Amino acid sequence: MSLDDLASRLDRQLADADAALARKYPGDRGVRQPLHTVYVPASSYAAGLVPEWRDRALATLDEHGPDAGSFARVAGLAEEGMAEVYPRVRAKLEREPIEDLRIDFEDGYGARPDDEEDAAAVSAAVALADSVSAGEAAPFHGIRFKSLEAPTRRRGLRTLDLFVAELARRGGVGDGFVVTLPKVTSVDQVAAMVTACDWLESAHRLAPGRLRFEVQVETPQAILGADGTALVARMIHAGAGRVTGLHYGTYDYSASMGIAAEYQSMEHPVADHAKAVMQVAAAGTGVLLSDGSTNLLPVGDATAVRRGWALHARLVRRSLERGFYQGWDLHPAQLPTRYAATFAFYREGLESAAARLRDYVGQADSTYLDEPATAVALAGFVLRGVECGAVDDAEVSEKAGLDRAALARLARRATAR
Repeated sequence: MSLDDLASRLDRQLADADAALARKYPGDRGVRQPLHTVYVPASSYAAGLVPEWRDRALATLDEHGPDAGSFARVAGLAEEGMAEVYPRVRAKLEREPIEDLRIDFEDGYGARPDDEEDAAAVSAAVALADSVSAGEAAPFHGIRFKSLEAPTRRRGLRTLDLFVAELARRGGVGDGFVVTLPKVTSVDQVAAMVTACDWLESAHRLAPGRLRFEVQVETPQAILGADGTALVARMIHAGAGRVTGLHYGTYDYSASMGIAAEYQSMEHPVADHAKAVMQVAAAGTGVLLSDGSTNLLPVGDATAVRRGWALHARLVRRSLERGFYQGWDLHPAQLPTRYAATFAFYREGLESAAARLRDYVGQADSTYLDEPATAVALAGFVLRGVECGAVDDAEVSEKAGLDRAALARLARRATAR
C-alpha cells in the first residue's frame, strides 16, 4: 500500500468524523457581538425606553463624572488614556446607548393574572415594533419569557406566541431579534424550544430558521447532568443551529449552589467554574458567551455612585480579560462604566495587537513568534474594538496596515458586520 493509498483509506475512515467536526464546530459566525444585554421588566418597557436610558445615563455622567479625570477617579479607572476614552463614551451614549435589549416576562415581571400578561405581551410587541420603525430600537432586541419547566411552560409559550404574532404582523421580526430561554435544566428543553420555534415560524409566516434563542445558564443541571456530563455542551448541539448564545445567570445559579446572598457574585468560584465549562462547550461553535450582572447599582448619593461604578467597571474588565465580551446591565447608570471599561480594555491593547499583526502579516522579525491561532485571536481582539467603537478603522489601518475586511479574514470570520 502506497502512502497515497493509506491517505485515501484514512479519508474514508475519517469521513464521518470530518463531517461531524465541520457541522458541530463551524467557527465564528461572522456577526457583531453586543457588549451587553439590558434587561427591562415588561411592565416598564415602552417604545421610548432607549432614548430615556440615554438621557438618564448622560445625566448621571454629567453629575458624577463631568470630565475625563473626575469620571476616572469616581469609577476607579486609570486616568491614563481616559482623555481618549471619555469622549468616545459620551458619543456612544448619545448614538447607541443600548446595544442589546431584552423585554423581561420572567423574574423581572413575575406571576400575574393571565389577562394582564396577555395584554402586556401584545403591548410590548407593539412598542418594540414602533421603536424599530422610528429607528430608536437597540440593534439587538427580544424577550425573555417564562421557562419551559412544567409549572410555567404554558404561560411562557402563550406569552411568546402573542409577542411574536404581533411583532411579525408589524414586520418587526428582523435579524436583531432573539429570544432568551431561561432556567434550562435539560437538553430536552432545548430540543423542545426548537420545536416551538418551528411552530411559531409556520403559524406566523416567518422564514424557516428566523427565530433564534439564547440559553440562559442559571441552574446546576445545565453545567453537570445526573450522568456526570456537561449538559450545556449537548444543549448547544441540540439547538439545530438556532442557539446564538450562552448567558450566565449570576444570582439564580449562585443561589442554586447554596451561596449566601452576601457572597453571590460574578467572581465567586462557583461562577468561574460554571463559566469555564460554558467557555469550553461553546468554543468553535459560533455560540457567543455572556457573563452575568451585578445588582449593586450606582444610584443614590455620590458615595453610592462611586461604589457602584467602581465595582461595575472592575467586573466588566475582569470579564473581558477572561474572554467574556458581553454582560448584563440592569440600570442606565451602569452604561457609562460598561462602555468606559470596555473601551479602555481595547484601547490599551491596540498598540501591541496591531504591531504584532503587522509583523505577522509582513513576516517581519519580531519580539513575538506568533502562530496562526494567536493571529486569529489578535485580529479578533482588534475587530471587536472597532465594532464597538473603542477604536477607529483609520487607527487600525495606520497601526496594523489592515482594513476591516482583512481583519475579518485573519479572524476567520465569513463576514464582518
